[in-house]
Amino acid sequence: MWMLFCSVNRLLGSTLECSDRDLTGGRCSISVEKLLDRAIQHAELIYRISDEARMLFEEMFIPLAILPHQGHGSNSCTSNLVHVPISKLEIQQISDKWLLHAILILVQSWIEPLADLQDSLDRYDNAPSSLLGKTRWMSTKLMNLKHGVLVLISKMLDEPSLELEYNESVPRNIVAPAMTEHVLRDYIVLSCFKKDAHKMETFLKLLRCRQTDGLGCSSL
Repeated sequence: MWMLFCSVNRLLGSTLECSDRDLTGGRCSISVEKLLDRAIQHAELIYRISDEARMLFEEMFIPLAILPHQGHGSNSCTSNLVHVPISKLEIQQISDKWLLHAILILVQSWIEPLADLQDSLDRYDNAPSSLLGKTRWMSTKLMNLKHGVLVLISKMLDEPSLELEYNESVPRNIVAPAMTEHVLRDYIVLSCFKKDAHKMETFLKLLRCRQTDGLGCSSL
């Protein structure tokens, strides 16, 4: 397991932020294409690890009898307010600015819930170290992705790298029979985060497609 995390960290060794050597005249000199590639690497791995964490949590703590009734949980994610464009017309009409700000909203909306999730899991008597490691890793890489998106906003939109205000939180008060509330809450958090991590990845790939090709991007 730790070999996996070491290989992942090596892959993400190139930071999403501009270091001093990457600055020219106070601006980031790394190309938009390279920044997008780095951001997509982060988003892909965040999504993959979130899926692994959710499945591990499910195997450890969620009774099989409860699983068929969990569809309503992901449907109640507050970040469903960030609509995923589906039709070809929608994809053609949305702007790069909308995509970048939607990604930033998603990233920022999850920083606090993931920290809360980590605190909750730390109090479990039997949470495996692999699950704790995955959630801790996701929190760290989400912060890295946030900084990268702010740099992209600065470069692509020529706007100051200001954070957006986002005060919503993931639903935390769902109760199911035969389960303690906090266990189901944590499962809903993991399920919602996986869903939104996939949105982040999709939006970033659409941005890169527009930068490099522009044709066929509606197929993403």
